[in-house]
Amino acid sequence: MKIPIYQVDAFAVDVFSGNPAAVCLLDSWIDDRRLQSIAAENNLSETAFLVKNNAGFDLRWFTPATEVALCGHATLASAFVLFACLNWPEETIRFRTRMSGELAVSKRGELLEMDFPSRPAHAIAHPVGLKEALGVAPEEILGSAEDLLVVLDSETTVREVRPDFGALERVACRGVIITARGDRSDFVSRFFAPRVGIPEDPVTGSAHCVLIPYWAGVLGKNDLHAFQVSGRGGEVFCRLAGERVKISGKASLYMEGVIMI
Repeated sequence: MKIPIYQVDAFAVDVFSGNPAAVCLLDSWIDDRRLQSIAAENNLSETAFLVKNNAGFDLRWFTPATEVALCGHATLASAFVLFACLNWPEETIRFRTRMSGELAVSKRGELLEMDFPSRPAHAIAHPVGLKEALGVAPEEILGSAEDLLVVLDSETTVREVRPDFGALERVACRGVIITARGDRSDFVSRFFAPRVGIPEDPVTGSAHCVLIPYWAGVLGKNDLHAFQVSGRGGEVFCRLAGERVKISGKASLYMEGVIMI
């Protein structure tokens, strides 16, 4: 079997920044164990698998360790491949997913805009071991559908966090978002998910489903500009639209090839 594969840096103006994702195009679905093996072999934070349907594409995402319910940067990468490499003729691509419903990505000038569900944060009891694993004193700790949201006092504090990933893996959640007001943007963030095989994700679209409604409420505006301040870093343009969020960015093609299995 030959499977076309593309590696794309999402939320990046040029390669070697943003968040790399693999995009694999299938004629039909293959065994889940084979999908997971491909994702493990790729050893990127996410591998997206696409199968064409009557309205667009079925889409699934895998980390090296597990399938996930929602992934932003690999969705952006998938749309980039379809638009830029395969000449998708329409302005919008619709993706049917197993756990997050229908998602859409549209061309907006130089940006690709994703239409995702909003995941507002809510009050929770503070998880045991979280503060110790992060090594900082949060201003606020909230929960969401899958992740914890930890609000810190400044962009500098967000940049300087050095988690104990072994301890963080024992905290009961998919991942931990840390965030603060930005010095040159509305907000900044980082994302840690050692439980699903991703110690730190460079730029995380799904985390912005939580971040956008939070910061829209705090700052009193729906259009937001954000940076994820990981080592690679990435710029995200955000908008709250009722129960949906619009997450926009650029992408760059790094590699194109064929998987032989």
